[in-house]
Amino acid sequence: MANLEAAVKAAWKAIDEERSYATDLTQRLVRIPSVNPKFINDPAQNRERAVQDVVELELGSIGMSIDRWDVFPDRPNVVGQIAGAEERSLLLCGHIDVVPVGERSTWTVDPFGGEIKDGKLYGRGAVDMKGGVAAAIAAIRGIRAAGIELQGRIALHSVVDEESGGFGAKDAIKRGHLAKAAVITEASWGDIQVCEGGLEWIRITITGQQGHSAWRYNEIWPQRDGPDRLRPAVNAIDIAARFLDALRNFESSRCRHRQHSLLPPGMNTINVGAMRAGAGLGPDGLPLVMTNPAIIPDVAVIDLDYKFLPNQTKEDIRSEFDAFVHHFCQQDLWLQKHPIRVEWDLAGMHFPPINTPPDHAVVQSLLMRRTQLGGKPRISGVTFVTDAAHYAGAGVDAVICGPLGDGFHGVDEYVDIASLEETTKTLAASIIDWCGVK
Repeated sequence: MANLEAAVKAAWKAIDEERSYATDLTQRLVRIPSVNPKFINDPAQNRERAVQDVVELELGSIGMSIDRWDVFPDRPNVVGQIAGAEERSLLLCGHIDVVPVGERSTWTVDPFGGEIKDGKLYGRGAVDMKGGVAAAIAAIRGIRAAGIELQGRIALHSVVDEESGGFGAKDAIKRGHLAKAAVITEASWGDIQVCEGGLEWIRITITGQQGHSAWRYNEIWPQRDGPDRLRPAVNAIDIAARFLDALRNFESSRCRHRQHSLLPPGMNTINVGAMRAGAGLGPDGLPLVMTNPAIIPDVAVIDLDYKFLPNQTKEDIRSEFDAFVHHFCQQDLWLQKHPIRVEWDLAGMHFPPINTPPDHAVVQSLLMRRTQLGGKPRISGVTFVTDAAHYAGAGVDAVICGPLGDGFHGVDEYVDIASLEETTKTLAASIIDWCGVK
């Protein structure tokens, strides 16, 4: 323990000697626009490669070996590592893609200016999450500057595409970049976050029977005699309305009766995010005609954002939801013969839950070190999803610990500079605690 404490003090001293490093690096990264091209296709804004050039240079300068490859064309991951014992290995991870800035006129600062005022560094990606990436690099840099040799292997993953499903982290995992434990340096507002609900995207396809709106009365009041005795249409939107009402009740029940002690009650929501209806089903799984109200629609497609608790499994929640849809269909004679179709893994979107024990050594180290530095951390959970999910799904003990800030996916995004510096020291100390020193 004495050796560890001496190493921590030495690392903190080295970090203090370059106190502005994490802030300066964050500013440099923010000034390079790296909007995820899945949201906006603009070469001037889609500069993830340029961001990773900076990251690679910084990691190489502190003696880390580099693995760099394109996850998608011109969208590289960068992984740096220093060899050591695998049983004490630790990876730090952050993403460098950002969401679009929206309407620039609503910002009071340049979204890519990296402006500093009142102890805050502003810009898209400042807190989500280039500040966390910079703090992780600064922590390892401080350890190296202090001449500390770690026993365990330490790695830094700078990944793309977190904002659109985490495919950068998934690709790093596929290439075997894992460790015994992981710290994702997303903003955690001073807390140590040990759990995160899972997330699925689901597509619901409801099939009716197309017809002319002039004969809708046949659907409402079927004719038994005469020339108006026509085959009744089945309005898919009418079915969708009843389905959404049942879904709302199902959501309410699961939110009331299932909770996790470290998460807000009711976070396991089912968000109806998109609905398209019309006539005919196209090869892309969407209605062919959506602009003619004179047609009784035979297709309704509903996309859901489906959250579940950290202590639930993908298999359990899928089975439960499939059963809900099946029982709904059994109440309708049409749906008994034409059941609703459920498509899982929509757009490849699946975030496993994380549920790391609060007494895990990395968690306790982060808690202790952040407290030593004057913070008042709590052990808590996170209501959104992060790349921690993919590492947890691969068997890595994952935890979230990063700086504080605001403006996530909104205007005037910023990271608090004091918290950035504190996070750097917290990470450095916990790396030493977990990896050990030679």
